[in-house]
Amino acid sequence: MTIRRALGSDVKKLYELEKKLFSKENFPLSQSSIRYHIKNNLLYLSESDGNIVGYILVLIKRKSAKLYSIGVDETHRGKKIAKKLLEFIFKELASLGFENLLLEVRVDNDEAISLYKKTGFEIKKILKEFYGDGCNAYLMGLDMAGFKINI
Repeated sequence: MTIRRALGSDVKKLYELEKKLFSKENFPLSQSSIRYHIKNNLLYLSESDGNIVGYILVLIKRKSAKLYSIGVDETHRGKKIAKKLLEFIFKELASLGFENLLLEVRVDNDEAISLYKKTGFEIKKILKEFYGDGCNAYLMGLDMAGFKINI
């Protein structure tokens, strides 16, 4: 498995993965959004045997970083791909001088919440009816200064 920055030529495959991973209520990215993020934010993908099996997208605004999306193809879950993507982006953000990373996650997504907690994220607050289906979200944050990967 390799991790690399997404390229314009990856848009179609990333969009196909996005459609598999996220329902309308969970704000899936469009092809034009993917193209925009490749140019303007940090969008990295994980490849195995030439296939995109996961990705991570971090939005950058001045000195603020927000983990917008992370996804792993169902056929490749359980291989610690999400953990590796997080480790990679933590190092990338630290090298760019970022000190904090925020994210929103559905309160009913126990697997993701567990992963985020294991990597040092803490719940900051509840965002009421954040998702299109009315589900609440946790706003979680990570202090990049002292993160440790313990998965």
